Amino acid sequence: MRLALLFCATLALSAQSPAEKAIATALDDWHLAAAQVDEARYFGHFAEDAVFLGTDPKERWPKAAFQAWAHPIFQRGKAWTFKATRRAITVAKDGHSAWFDEDLATPNLGPARGTGVLSRDKDRWLIEQYSLSVPIPNALMKSVTAQIEVAGKTPR
Repeated sequence: MRLALLFCATLALSAQSPAEKAIATALDDWHLAAAQVDEARYFGHFAEDAVFLGTDPKERWPKAAFQAWAHPIFQRGKAWTFKATRRAITVAKDGHSAWFDEDLATPNLGPARGTGVLSRDKDRWLIEQYSLSVPIPNALMKSVTAQIEVAGKTPR
């Protein structure tokens, strides 16, 4: 069984184009940088005008603002750990931009999803936009949207 799984994984990896492999490597390193609390490496994966969209509706962070917000977290010596469990990557025909979606295992959020856009800068792929979300099963949607509506009416 293990040999069959290894063979399937090898086939899947070999089916990736060089650009897809480079993007997957960049995204894996980006997630690893956060887990290893390497702030410079983590933010080095962002384009200068990048935007990070968090799970809260108010979280639209241009890179500089996101970095300012995250800096104290990195300084504490513990950031966050996201591990991609599935990822789909599409490279534009011109080879200079790409988009992806990934399912994430996270200790704090539980199952999560990330989607994003990257651009190629010479030999590097940089994140232009990343959107983090928590997928809600359809069977729970009515209850969750009702809770969100109530939370929106609650004074903050």
